[in-house]
Amino acid sequence: MSFFISDALAEAPAATEQASAITGLLPLVIFGAVLYFLMIRPQVKRQKEHKKMVEALAKGDEVVTTGGMAGKISDLGENFLLLEISDGTAVKIRRQAVDSVLPKGSLKEL
Repeated sequence: MSFFISDALAEAPAATEQASAITGLLPLVIFGAVLYFLMIRPQVKRQKEHKKMVEALAKGDEVVTTGGMAGKISDLGENFLLLEISDGTAVKIRRQAVDSVLPKGSLKEL
């Protein structure tokens, strides 16, 4: 009957080498540094540039919103601005919704 059950044989004790805490944490530190330099740092830089662009908006600037509307700023408030998208048509939007400022004369009358 012993051919159905394998014999339990004792193994030699394994060599117990303890890795230091630094080598155990090294992959996590490297992963954190790569994550910071490839993802977090560029996003913070983009946020600072966008904030600076929004603070520099002035009346008469031609802008494009995050929704894709293009128009000329006709009035500025602290949090909102009035965007003239055609003659006699103005839309009130948040300043943060401005995606980019176009060069003067980009929006021409049809």
